[in-house]
Amino acid sequence: MPQSAIRNFVMTHTSILLQTLRERGYIHQITDPTGLDAIARQQIIPGYIGFDATAPSLHVGSLVQIMMLRHLQKSGHKPIIVMGGGTTKVGDPSGKDESRKILSNDDIAANIASIRRVFERFLTFGDGPTDAILVNNADWLDTLEYVPFLRDVGRHFTINRMLTFDSVKLRLEREQPLTFLEFNYMILQAYDFLELSRRVGCRLQMGGSDQWGNIVNGIELTRRTDSIQLFGLTTPLITTSDGGKMGKTAAGAVWLNDDALRPYDYWTFWRNTQDGDVGRFLRLFTDLPLSEIARLESLQGEELNDAKKILADAATALAHGDAVTGDDLPRHAIATEVITIVDALIALEFVTSKGEARRMIAGGGARIDGQKVTDEAALIAPGAEPIMVSVGKKMRGLIVR
Repeated sequence: MPQSAIRNFVMTHTSILLQTLRERGYIHQITDPTGLDAIARQQIIPGYIGFDATAPSLHVGSLVQIMMLRHLQKSGHKPIIVMGGGTTKVGDPSGKDESRKILSNDDIAANIASIRRVFERFLTFGDGPTDAILVNNADWLDTLEYVPFLRDVGRHFTINRMLTFDSVKLRLEREQPLTFLEFNYMILQAYDFLELSRRVGCRLQMGGSDQWGNIVNGIELTRRTDSIQLFGLTTPLITTSDGGKMGKTAAGAVWLNDDALRPYDYWTFWRNTQDGDVGRFLRLFTDLPLSEIARLESLQGEELNDAKKILADAATALAHGDAVTGDDLPRHAIATEVITIVDALIALEFVTSKGEARRMIAGGGARIDGQKVTDEAALIAPGAEPIMVSVGKKMRGLIVR
């Protein structure tokens, strides 16, 4: 493939799909931008993203991929979620420093059932031409015969090329073990694309930038075996403006299932977005119109907090539904316009005296809407939205009017 087709590029897209993905910041690389743009105008594209079932919930690190599937469907195309019931047993070495824990079949099945609930929030499932479907790659991988697979598929892969992929090269350069099991992962993912092309007419695979080599492998395998052109699209690595990894906090991963992370804690994660990330995250993680996002990211100073709350509301509504945040938290309604942080801590029964409240504040343990407060005279003025007061990681409550 020519380098111009696989690197970052600037071009004018005419399909709704690629216009949307480009304007919102999802596109890093496309194997054939012109070809994909053309078929997106002419037909419904079944497109897939794969997710391994290593835990009962996905986390925010997977949200860019989920939102791409959402935009794929909203643009008139068909999302395919491929759950890695088969590949989870192998383990993707991409970005990993050690081998993945081996899970039982029962654990993998339970994880897939739990993860499906996340997709049902973001996508419409059904039997229609653009309705989402969820498939399990164990349906075809578990029935493969080893020698026929090596003969029919393995012959299209060279060790020389496989050793150049970052997922392999980085592990070897660090002198960290890479099992033969994991080494096979890229072949199995390539075979997924071939099977999906044959079974459901899939034409597009999307994923993070670390999946580029695996996606290209599937395109090349299908071209060689079935003479069918497939397409690949990857997203940029999403980091915070300070260079941190998206979705990682001091408290751990930001899970998408509400039984793994409370909706209000999820809301708080978005409310605490860094100033420099507000506009970008509004484009990536909400459905808000671009014109409204442009207005919100132009806000300065304290007004930017309003944009962060809108981001938190919109992102939480997508993942958990409207009007769920704070339902399980204690709340205190005030009759006046404001309340001091000291009185709020007492009213929520986080402390038993003003002296204890002052010591808590002086020690840096109190927060208002996720922001540390050190002034015991700080005022809380709830409006239409409640304001969260927290102490440490476990005590959280809402001040409302």
